[in-house]
Amino acid sequence: MDDDYERVLSVKNEVFVYKIPPRQSSRGYRAADWKLDQPDWTGRLRIILLNNKCFLKLEDKTSGELFAQAPIDHYPGPAVEAVSDSSRYFVIKVVDEDGRHAFIGIGFADRGDSFDFNVTLQDHFKREKLEENITKTSNAAPLDLGFKKGETIKINIGNRAGQDTKAKLKKASGGNLGGILPPPPSGSLPKIAPITQSNKSNKKNNGVDLNPTDQSVQSNNQPDSDWGDFASFSSTSGTQQTGWVQF
Repeated sequence: MDDDYERVLSVKNEVFVYKIPPRQSSRGYRAADWKLDQPDWTGRLRIILLNNKCFLKLEDKTSGELFAQAPIDHYPGPAVEAVSDSSRYFVIKVVDEDGRHAFIGIGFADRGDSFDFNVTLQDHFKREKLEENITKTSNAAPLDLGFKKGETIKINIGNRAGQDTKAKLKKASGGNLGGILPPPPSGSLPKIAPITQSNKSNKKNNGVDLNPTDQSVQSNNQPDSDWGDFASFSSTSGTQQTGWVQF
């Protein structure tokens, strides 16, 4: 068809084709069972995408005439299978235009060619699977995040948990959260009577001697006050008292 789209994934200019014996039970194919020194055909191998479907094409090196082709749906799989005793040989399933199929062996003289052959098929089908998953995801029904009938939502405004914790700490500390201890209850401190002239005798208030016996403290006929005599200042000139005091 004129609108067929062909894309070449890989080209190997030398490939050997072998007729292989039937597979024996469940044992894998072995290249040692083939006549490796007498290939049945030699030509070129191309891996192509034809309308997004993968094919192996065995073609003549000079004319490009098609010798055989193998459609590949997935890899690894029955269309392409590695042998059990070598990395350079594979068994492929070729199909003709009438739908008849046969299994033949192919091999590469260079291990690098066989490695490229293997990696090209692996990368293609990994990419194809990834694109398929992306398509399925994009075609899936969008996620409905709306509220259903009768559904409600509860939102806590503010740091309620922090307030509850603070209230518990305040209760445990007796209402003091500022780091300063509360004042002691009234009556718990000893009371000391104020110093007066009447109790400056040799009496003790709560074990404290308020009238020291050192006579040098009261020398020079000075009053026995802690701060001396506070006498009002009066002007000698008969002026009005200013309110200042003399120490």
